[in-house]
Amino acid sequence: MTPTLQAPENALGESAKAALAWAHSARFLTTASRLDQLPASELPEIAFVGRSNAGKSTAINRLAQQKRLAFASRTPGRTQHINLFEVGPKDAPDALFADLPGYGYAAVARAAKLRWQEVMADYLQWRRPLHGVVLMIDSRLGFTDLDRRLLELMAPRLANGEVRLLALLTKADKLNRRDAQTALQAAQAVLAEFSTAGADIGVTLFSALSRQGLGDVAEVLHGWALSA
Repeated sequence: MTPTLQAPENALGESAKAALAWAHSARFLTTASRLDQLPASELPEIAFVGRSNAGKSTAINRLAQQKRLAFASRTPGRTQHINLFEVGPKDAPDALFADLPGYGYAAVARAAKLRWQEVMADYLQWRRPLHGVVLMIDSRLGFTDLDRRLLELMAPRLANGEVRLLALLTKADKLNRRDAQTALQAAQAVLAEFSTAGADIGVTLFSALSRQGLGDVAEVLHGWALSA
């Protein structure tokens, strides 16, 4: 498993700063409610997934340094589409960010839940340009049954190195040092169950509010895009 990322933002090197500048270039491309509506792109896609209240859209906006690039509703579960964002030079983008609908929110109608479970499962299992997945986990809650099921769904693609994974333990600013370390160790134990010789799996504490882990995350995603 990839070593845990811990560098504070004020200690960023030139590579991380360049990666942040790259992430700041993100701009909206298209939205789709079905996989067949997504463009047949050859660009590597980096998908952001997680429970509806895990801070997914907020993390994307912080990485892009834009307040409303990804729609962050006060009502979890409102995002009902796959939203794609180009990243890199405008005349020659080198990656796409894919914001997937949040899962697990009780107030969403059952029919909508089932439809999006199927769409997300198909995307994560079969979407050919998918190169990396950023899984948002509320650091105060840890991995839920739904998060584990998502990992199981992706396990074959993780095992053969086709797709990479970075778990972000979000809202880390709400934890003290001891609780943060406990959350990190618990997450590492869960991810170890899915780690094989060919898997590229990492985990880091992250806070959109305090910017903890921001530069490190940008550097990892930039590296994914350049190595695709």
